[in-house]
Amino acid sequence: MSQYQNKAPKRIAPWALLLVACLWISVIASALTVVATTHQVRRDVNQLETLRREASHLQVEWGQYLLEESTWAAYSRIEGIANKELNMMAPTTEHVVMVPADD
Repeated sequence: MSQYQNKAPKRIAPWALLLVACLWISVIASALTVVATTHQVRRDVNQLETLRREASHLQVEWGQYLLEESTWAAYSRIEGIANKELNMMAPTTEHVVMVPADD
């Protein structure tokens, strides 16, 4: 008879089974946490990209508004409106009166 045939299989201690169960639960909890965190990061990155596109669109729109404002405020346009609608004209040198400063 060989020396291995007489030995009974060793029983695993209950605390070892509890330790293995706790480790498995920890591994599963860790994996679920990784999945949840990855999902949150992807959602945040998607929202960031959406906000960046919106910011870019708003920047373009702001530039268009500045261009429109400069067009509406052009001196030649204002002078043309003053001449046509208000019958105004630029004063000639004969109409300019110099007022002396009081010291």
